[in-house]
Amino acid sequence: MKGGINQSRGCNILIKDRWDLTLECIRLYYLDLESPLSDVLKNNKEFFDLFVDFKGYVDFFYLQDCVSEDYEKVVFWLDHNEFVPNPLPQNCDEYLNWIERELQFVKKRNERIHRSLCS
Repeated sequence: MKGGINQSRGCNILIKDRWDLTLECIRLYYLDLESPLSDVLKNNKEFFDLFVDFKGYVDFFYLQDCVSEDYEKVVFWLDHNEFVPNPLPQNCDEYLNWIERELQFVKKRNERIHRSLCS
């Protein structure tokens, strides 16, 4: 869909397709707070209503490793976690750290999905 969530998060200068920042926008949406993706998230209200709240969203998509134990905070993959222009890694060390955190998340999420399917 043109102007949908994925296009918006990829093209937004304050998000630049970072999943952690996108999830923070979704967390803020459920708190009825503004974020760089507020408009597109509000346009998809019916979708987000399916999950009732942020915890429901996180649990449905097996994203527990992206949030704190109490679901109150997003675990960011870079030290700079504000909505700022060009939120991408700024040097090689940041880039390697970011990639490592993403890979750890994917591994943990795959394990969580596997446990869910095999139990």
